[in-house]
Amino acid sequence: MKLLQKILLAACVFTAFAPVAHAEKFFGSSSVSLLYSDDYEIFGSQKESATVFTFENATAHNWGDTFFFIDRYQVQGGSGNADSTYGEFAPRLSLSWLSGQDLGFGSVKDVYLAAQYEFDGGVEANNYMYGLGLGWDIPGFQYFNTNAYYVDNNTAFDTPDDWQLTVTWGAPFELGSALFLFDGFVDYSSGVSGGQSADLLINPQLKLDLGHFTGEAGVLYAGIEYSYWRNKFGSPNIDTENAVSALVKFHF
Repeated sequence: MKLLQKILLAACVFTAFAPVAHAEKFFGSSSVSLLYSDDYEIFGSQKESATVFTFENATAHNWGDTFFFIDRYQVQGGSGNADSTYGEFAPRLSLSWLSGQDLGFGSVKDVYLAAQYEFDGGVEANNYMYGLGLGWDIPGFQYFNTNAYYVDNNTAFDTPDDWQLTVTWGAPFELGSALFLFDGFVDYSSGVSGGQSADLLINPQLKLDLGHFTGEAGVLYAGIEYSYWRNKFGSPNIDTENAVSALVKFHF
């Protein structure tokens, strides 16, 4: 497993430094978001109000894709000690590009070597993830991806290693003259018997494209985010989170 880890991490780190002569960029976008909710769950059955500031960057290339985000979680009216910063970097390397062969089949567009690094946050994460990903061609979706990872966990809770399945999607649609975007992700972590509980995080966003009304579609969005989180952080001692957040998102 350690050898596979080194191979996958080396391959995915390579994606960040792919030679310009061989790289073709298809897409790149950065954004900042502001979210607020009164329903975030903490230990026990307590809830807290918090504001979340998020920076995101996504790119797509002929050699694969990357996604990076960082969240600043700030509790309202509580102790500053509860504030936290959490981020993820998730590169994927296209095996079609690497092999020179089209590996797509059926509704699968491509197969990827996938990696992810998670850092800090409320559990002081320093986690390394590596596995395989699939890019799907599904009508109505701008993108639909699935990744399966082995997770080398390093947290304040001495969390044992486990497995994770991640699904991400984006689906634009129209209602009358209005443009909307329905996107989000699902994370399922397997947990370890006697070590931590399996946890499920479902996190969709529904956003209205405000920029469309001023002739600048895809720039400014407003909407809501829903967070369903069962066994948050792998702990059965936290009530299932059902948090609805108001959000504003600006792309640049």
